[in-house]
Amino acid sequence: MDITASQVESIVRKILGDMSSAPAAKSGIPKTGKVAMLTSAKTIEVKEFAIPALQDDDILVKVEGCGVCGTDVHEWKVDPFGIIPVTLGHEGTGEIIAMGKNIKFDTAGNPIKVGDKIVTSVISCGECHICRNHPANTNLCDKQGVFGLIPHSDANPFTGWFATHILIRGKGATYFVVNDLDLKERMLLELACVCVHALKRANTTGLLNFNSKVLIQGLGPVGLVMISVLRAAGINHIIAIDGTPMRLEMAKKLGAKTVINFRDVPALEDRVKLVKSVANGVGADFAFQCTGAPAAAKDIYEYIRRGGGLCEMGFFVNNGEYPVNPHFAMCNKEINLVGSWDYSADDYPTTMAFLRQAREMNIPIKDLITHEFPLDQLNEAMEVNVAQKGIKICYVAK
Repeated sequence: MDITASQVESIVRKILGDMSSAPAAKSGIPKTGKVAMLTSAKTIEVKEFAIPALQDDDILVKVEGCGVCGTDVHEWKVDPFGIIPVTLGHEGTGEIIAMGKNIKFDTAGNPIKVGDKIVTSVISCGECHICRNHPANTNLCDKQGVFGLIPHSDANPFTGWFATHILIRGKGATYFVVNDLDLKERMLLELACVCVHALKRANTTGLLNFNSKVLIQGLGPVGLVMISVLRAAGINHIIAIDGTPMRLEMAKKLGAKTVINFRDVPALEDRVKLVKSVANGVGADFAFQCTGAPAAAKDIYEYIRRGGGLCEMGFFVNNGEYPVNPHFAMCNKEINLVGSWDYSADDYPTTMAFLRQAREMNIPIKDLITHEFPLDQLNEAMEVNVAQKGIKICYVAK
């Protein structure tokens, strides 16, 4: 049958007309989502909001899980940042379900698309002295932001990972594709980044090598991941101090050679003798202070040899002060002291490499995750964390 040009045109017009009148294909974007909002001290409530229309630079993520950080617990208890109401959760990860047209690459320059697994990092202002003059140190940005510590806004209620969805929006937001990591590794990535950054700070002293005797004080999630990072970096003798048997056992599992329960050895003088007995008779070459307890932090100097080093990374909130005699603690020993604060976005690729290395070395870092809670049980998750009934507590979407 012969078809004329005009007939072809008529058929095409009909097809196009049918397509335009057909219902739109389902976009995969739900109309609403839920957040676990901290509405007052020790009170998290699940609330439902309409998901805002996506703008050209936005990324909408379906949350798969998020670690519960000590910072989240402090905020839940007493709101030290003064940001209630807020949807917490900054150790999160999930799958991209929609993106604005301007999103082509992640912060590391990798192609990014719907269906990718993603994590977020810091939000820097781009305008302060640090951002303009020291762009590699955006962890020190005067106006640094973090998804999960942003006060509630009706314009975008989905700013924390304790939710069914998170909408990545805002100038300075950083994010990374992490398709090759499983859910547990992704939920541990932000925490591990804190430790990778601390190792970078410690390495500025030149004191860490295969022969170093390194002490970790405090075996919460930060201290235990710090052990894992050090093992992956080739530190072979790690001394770990804590008062919880479960955490001390985990430290040994992760590679610590010497563990000391301070409850069994209550006198500081006796603990110092134990440290020296396994550290060349003089004390640790380097120490990482990972507690947020002033009473413990003041002891750290006693464990370190003359000429040794210390990285203070335990006080991410103001937990108070402790007395120290700078003559004996620092000057006479010529201690190399560095502080470590959060991380910069450029620490994330290194941290991803650490997680791959831990997997290669069979360092059982994923065993740190002992409890998983759904969205409507995050108050219970906080209580478990405060009671130290587990090690790493996580929210996992069901």
